[in-house]
Amino acid sequence: MLEAWEYVTRYPEKLAGWTLEHLWITFAAVGIAVILGVTVGVYITGKGKERIADTVLYLAEIMMTIPSLALFGLLMLVLSSVGLKAIGFLPAVIALIVYGQLPILRNTYTAIRGVDPAMIEAGKGMGMTEKQLLFKVKLPLAVPVIMAGLRNAIVLIIGIAAIAALIGAGGLGAPIFRGLRNARMDLIILGGVSVSILALLVDALMGRVERWVTPKGLRIR
Repeated sequence: MLEAWEYVTRYPEKLAGWTLEHLWITFAAVGIAVILGVTVGVYITGKGKERIADTVLYLAEIMMTIPSLALFGLLMLVLSSVGLKAIGFLPAVIALIVYGQLPILRNTYTAIRGVDPAMIEAGKGMGMTEKQLLFKVKLPLAVPVIMAGLRNAIVLIIGIAAIAALIGAGGLGAPIFRGLRNARMDLIILGGVSVSILALLVDALMGRVERWVTPKGLRIR
């Protein structure tokens, strides 16, 4: 541990560079995953879409069982076959988007389906359209559960992003695998501890964001 700290004090710019790369990969993946996951999650809550919802959630669960290295390899093969860059940022972000779908999808679906029917009926009684019910009743009430899924997805993505260093994506996985190749325990500790601290900090930040976006009437003191 002391050796890792000495490395940080000697080369702080390297740690800063790895951290920025990791954050860039993470938040690029999270941004797309949220848009995709919430949109699909809202869609499958509609009437008559129970079978579609079961299929979508089942596929998301299956994707979570695929080892990250296998998925990275598959994406590299697919991207190279269509003439796109098969290593680095692109395959890493696509894989992370896939892994982030299950918690976002499942929580969005569960939250909206779990809205009190009395609240929906009250909105209909006020003359609200389906669109107004969604944006003024269902989504505001579902925010806490959706945000919990987002927090889980972000922490998951931060961890898996470290493995993306194997395909040239950089980030805090770079010192870990460099340390493994060269038997450098200081680099292994540096990368592992940095990923853990980053996950904890981002999770704490998202906890504050979750409280900020949750309607006041739903906040639990």
